Amino acid sequence: MKKLIYLITMVIAFSACTNDFEETNTNPYQISGESLKQDFNHVGAFYSSMLSQIFGNQVDHNLTNVTFAQHLATPTPFVGGVNNTTYYIRWNGYWAREYNNVMAPAKQVIDIAAADGYDVFVEWANLIRIISMSRVTTYYGPILYTNYGSTGSALYDSEETLYNAFFSDLDRIISVFSANTDYVGLNNFDASYGGDVSKWARYANSLRLQLAMRISKVAPDLAKAQGEKAMADPVGLIETNADNFNISLYGSKFHPAQICFEWGDTRMSATMESILIGYKDNRIAPFFDPVSDLSLVTDHPDYPYKGIRNGAELVAKDDRLGFSTIDISFNDPAKVTKRKVMSADEVFFIKAEAALRGWAGAGDAKANYEAGVRASFELWGAGGVDAYLADNTSLPIDYNDPVATGSVNDFVNQITTTVAWDEAASNEIKLEKIITQKWIAAYTNEMEAWVDYRRTGYPKLPPVYQNSSNSDWGIIPDGEAIKRMPFVNSEREGNAAGVADATAKLGGPDEIGTRLWWDTGGPNF
Repeated sequence: MKKLIYLITMVIAFSACTNDFEETNTNPYQISGESLKQDFNHVGAFYSSMLSQIFGNQVDHNLTNVTFAQHLATPTPFVGGVNNTTYYIRWNGYWAREYNNVMAPAKQVIDIAAADGYDVFVEWANLIRIISMSRVTTYYGPILYTNYGSTGSALYDSEETLYNAFFSDLDRIISVFSANTDYVGLNNFDASYGGDVSKWARYANSLRLQLAMRISKVAPDLAKAQGEKAMADPVGLIETNADNFNISLYGSKFHPAQICFEWGDTRMSATMESILIGYKDNRIAPFFDPVSDLSLVTDHPDYPYKGIRNGAELVAKDDRLGFSTIDISFNDPAKVTKRKVMSADEVFFIKAEAALRGWAGAGDAKANYEAGVRASFELWGAGGVDAYLADNTSLPIDYNDPVATGSVNDFVNQITTTVAWDEAASNEIKLEKIITQKWIAAYTNEMEAWVDYRRTGYPKLPPVYQNSSNSDWGIIPDGEAIKRMPFVNSEREGNAAGVADATAKLGGPDEIGTRLWWDTGGPNF
């Protein structure tokens, strides 16, 4: 009898314990799924990693579009000097970087945020997708966007389809942002704008203007309509440096500084030397450091900066390590904590070109041009902007390589326009002034500078000295420049039907000399 009473007592006690088992056995210090949702961490945690991948690394950015835009150059003869910088493609990694690190997680976070009804998070991720893919397409042309993540054949969008999709998506993104300017959900995850949704709307609208101008020669009516929509939208545009869109480095060192100071693989370009010194441009000091050996600058001792010609004939890396590095401040993560994606100067220069093209709402070309120069000088803390804008005599200088034998790597400057605006000049000359200044101001974000050069032919950049292109990737005729990157081998092998379809949409062979849709090769006006 005693045993039975004991067993009954134990069963009752155990039942009482298990009734609140989950509550009493939960770690009060553990973050619950519900807590993550309340703090938006289950979606917000994705965004910093996606944004940090927008810029590529050394081989898929610095030795690709940066050198194609001729802002920086390498002293290193990689692979015997036959590589991307001399138009033989050795590295082609931007595709994988963006699809693996932006498009894939964006799809995941969009699904999660949509399920929870977080519309602003959904459209923030969609905007990041456009930022990424609008850059990827400048490399390749047709890409995967509207069909990304679908089952069956992975067919690429034609560029025309792609840009229409960008504009349609921006309509929705800007509408949602505009309706939620007081939303605070982004605050803990947004290192760019501190959660200010209205500034994200302003950037998205500025991106629309950028993309509209990019297609202005191939689809002028669509470009005009989208550009005018951007300039008329009450959300506004980025027109002060306080509104610039920058991506946080999240505590990491500015990658070009690592390439420059730790690896010794990048230096000032000869084109930067020619243009900045010729124009007496005070931005040269915050951009680059002087040489320590003045024998390198006997051609202009008052400006002790020396650059390397893009696509130079290089023998040994040590030959040009003494040339100008990027400014030493870039090497300090405490001083350089972010990297610009779009700044006020670019918006003003786009509006200046829009005025030349007769787009409503663009304002005056001269006023926008000068506002762009002033915004860039302000951003970099450079003085003397009034004298600079009034200079109607100075021109870029010829380049001399003090290390090479004879005239190897030298070039004669082809730019004949001064800085000062000339209202009586032709639209072509005015456009050259605008794009040349836009090119200078693009420093540290060279993607659109490469776009503009292909789209307009400006600035008048010197051709590479060593052209190693051949039938493997396509031949670039002497004196001309690379037009695109070929589709990546992983896609050629794993999605052969998609690449074949994309090549047909490209309108030419999958080679580096095939022009992209917006790069018409035709007159600017």
